[in-house]
Amino acid sequence: MTKLYFVRHGQTEWNLERRFQGGHGDSNLLPSSYDDMAKVGQFLNEVDFARVFASPLKRARITAINIVKHLNYHGRLSLRSNIAEVGLGKWEGELVSNVTINYAESFKNYREDLDKFEGKEFEGEGYTKAEKRFVRFVKSIAKQYPNDNILIVSHGMALSFGINGLLEQPRMTIRQRGGLSNTSTTVLSTSDGQHFTVDDWNNTTYLNKKQNASTTI
Repeated sequence: MTKLYFVRHGQTEWNLERRFQGGHGDSNLLPSSYDDMAKVGQFLNEVDFARVFASPLKRARITAINIVKHLNYHGRLSLRSNIAEVGLGKWEGELVSNVTINYAESFKNYREDLDKFEGKEFEGEGYTKAEKRFVRFVKSIAKQYPNDNILIVSHGMALSFGINGLLEQPRMTIRQRGGLSNTSTTVLSTSDGQHFTVDDWNNTTYLNKKQNASTTI
């Protein structure tokens, strides 16, 4: 049985400002996020991880580095572009409030009809491409480590799209399931590297504070 622990990166300035932050945008982590990262590491301290992977984007990479400091893990941190955030083209760095006006139809698809969310109209990556790269990577890792625990530090949108693909569920199930908070932990398990079940979703109990589970930014 492979157990995959997915952690969303710490909260950033753009998260706080409600700006889109995709695969080509990056803002600084908030000072308070470093305490949250430590809490994630302490929460996962007793898990024996065979490998730790992170998105190469700064906010995820730094989050992973700070989590690993508190783990009983002596391996390397491996960066993989397949788990980077979804490319958002012209939405990168834009306030959500502006996107709702300037890209009204695209934003409506993002919120209400993900089957149509492919990003062409704003030069974004889109759902299909992002989901496929994420799923391909995770399934390859599950195949390589059939009896291990794996930690993956990634991003809100990439995790939501990718995990939904692993679960083979309709796209709009994402809205029913709910988003992923910053520095939350979600756990999936698989016995064959093809079929996945959710063991824990958006766990933030260790943070001891109210979190906004949003996949918007």
